[in-house]
Amino acid sequence: MPAPQIPLLAENSGCSIENTALLSSTGGAGKGVPIVTSVSPGISVVSIEEGEFPGSGTYFCASCGSQLSLREDDPMPECPRCGRSEFQRDSIFEQMQDHGQTAELAIPRTAANSGWLAAARGMLPRPGRYLAWREGDIQIQPIEQGWTRIGRSAAADIRLDDPSVSRRHALIVSELPDALRILDDRSLNGVFLNGEIVDWARVTDGDEVAIGRFRLFALER
Repeated sequence: MPAPQIPLLAENSGCSIENTALLSSTGGAGKGVPIVTSVSPGISVVSIEEGEFPGSGTYFCASCGSQLSLREDDPMPECPRCGRSEFQRDSIFEQMQDHGQTAELAIPRTAANSGWLAAARGMLPRPGRYLAWREGDIQIQPIEQGWTRIGRSAAADIRLDDPSVSRRHALIVSELPDALRILDDRSLNGVFLNGEIVDWARVTDGDEVAIGRFRLFALER
């Protein structure tokens, strides 16, 4: 029986979203949902047909431009918007990233010193979801409903201004009551969750997300 579609909440600033939906999860640990948006497609030369297993990443419909993000074991579905079956790999936000200003960085897989997290939790101003990290002082950033862009670009919702961070590095999706989800936007240095590189993953309270040289911790109150 086909699972129902769940509408995504209103668009976040700086990211154009139309007719957005979440396809239902298959359940179980590590299982997720393809995320479908309408964002202008980028450029790619590889076409993927419905039913193929192209691997985790972001793809756009060659006919209407709708995008979706797949896990490693997800088959390519038909386009939920126009019903066509040809897709190409793409960036989530805009055309193919230029990593010319990004420095490669080997991310250590040892856990960062998190003894300051108790103090960070005490700084949370109200119930909600947050990212916390140390850059000299403790930095606290609330995670709003919908899409939050993380990167070095001045247009990012959470700007991490360091050469180890790509201009468009990652995207966090917050849809209560579901867990936070993070997607790598084809960054140069990748996204690490608790020391393991991920293309797409759920993020829960206390998890460590490594983006470039930054170690960010998900906190909920």
